[in-house]
Amino acid sequence: MEGQNYANHRRFVPMFHVVLFGAIMLTLIGSLVNLYKSLGDHQRLYSASLIAVIMVCLLILFFFCRIFALKAQDRAIRAEENLRHYVLTGRLLDPRLTVRQIIGLRFASDEEFAALAQKAAQEGLSEEEIKKSVKNWRADTYRV
Repeated sequence: MEGQNYANHRRFVPMFHVVLFGAIMLTLIGSLVNLYKSLGDHQRLYSASLIAVIMVCLLILFFFCRIFALKAQDRAIRAEENLRHYVLTGRLLDPRLTVRQIIGLRFASDEEFAALAQKAAQEGLSEEEIKKSVKNWRADTYRV
C-alpha cells in the first residue's frame, strides 16, 4: 500500500459516497416524480407524499450521520494533539489555534509538530496550508 501523503490522505468510501448517496438521490427523485403524478389522484397522494417525506428524511440522515461522526472525531483529534504537544514541549497548544488548524497539524511528524503549531498560530495558516507545509507526513489511517 502506498504511504499516506497530502495527495491521497482524504477518505473516500465509494459504497457510501457514490452508491448509497446515488441510490438515495435516485429514489428521492423517483418519489418526487411519483408525488407529482399523484396530485390528481387522491387515493395515491397520501402514500406518494409519505414516500417523498421518508426520502427527504433519509437524505438528511445521510448527511447528519457523517457530520456527527466527523465532529466526534474532531474532538478526539483536538485532545490527542493537545496531549502530543504537551508531551513534546511541556505546554498545551496555543489557544489561538482553531480545531481545523489542529486537524491539519495531526499529519506533522513529532520533529516538526511544535514549530509548525507555533507558525500556524502566529501566521493564521489554514488547514490546507498546514498540510502542505508538512515535510515528514505522519499517516492518520483511522479517520472516518
